[in-house]
Amino acid sequence: MISQVGYRKKTVTVDHREFLVQIVPFDNGNFISVTEGAEKIGTLVVSIGSVGRTSTATVIPSKSETIFLKMVSERVASTINGICIFSLNIQKELDLESMKALMNEIMEIIKQ
Repeated sequence: MISQVGYRKKTVTVDHREFLVQIVPFDNGNFISVTEGAEKIGTLVVSIGSVGRTSTATVIPSKSETIFLKMVSERVASTINGICIFSLNIQKELDLESMKALMNEIMEIIKQ
């Protein structure tokens, strides 16, 4: 039997686009996946936050959205003072409003 304790899943609709936000929390960090359409692992960024510093590495690069990926990953890592593994698989580029909405939803879920 698979336990669902801690696993969080939410559909976020922004500008007629639906994004599935999935978060798997661990004691020392979070795995966050944001997908649009098919649930696939996409661009992958890893950040580690510890006492005022954050280090980030891109594991699977993206043609676009690199600033958004790094920003979300680093913010989560510094907020939880741990590791954030963030995957993004979307169909087209995000506009500023979509980025803000997704960032706010992710941070709300993290803080729960």
